[in-house]
Amino acid sequence: MRIHTLHREQVLDGTPAEVFPFFADARNLEAITPPLLRFRVLTPDPPMAAGTFLQYRLRVHGLPVSWDTLIQEWEPDRRFVDVQVRGPYALWHHTHEFAPEGDGRTRMRDTVRYAIGFGPLGELARRLVVRRDLDEIFDFRARRVPELLRAARGA
Repeated sequence: MRIHTLHREQVLDGTPAEVFPFFADARNLEAITPPLLRFRVLTPDPPMAAGTFLQYRLRVHGLPVSWDTLIQEWEPDRRFVDVQVRGPYALWHHTHEFAPEGDGRTRMRDTVRYAIGFGPLGELARRLVVRRDLDEIFDFRARRVPELLRAARGA
């Protein structure tokens, strides 16, 4: 199984203490996921902490997908890690990090380690479809997160 890594960074207005609560609300995942995926959090009002189990439903290229994750690490205002327990990937390990950038801003880093499975066929799917899909999802998030943070702060 070949493991791949996706890295993304962006600087957001607000300190880590101001930015982190947005990500501590699992319902915001719906707002930062492209509408085409029809992403829905099924777990009712999950309190985010290490050990929290979350269930989602989404559509990938029109196909319904169930996705269950576990919050493996939880350090408010600093970082958290979610891992797939059940879902479309052979491995999904997503680390979210928040660091002060100065001037009341935060550098947010996403590091996703993932694997497709299915041997050479899975690697072909990653090259042709999955890599592009992940780039589009994270590009969408990079646009939406600052907009939603501004709206939440009343700016």
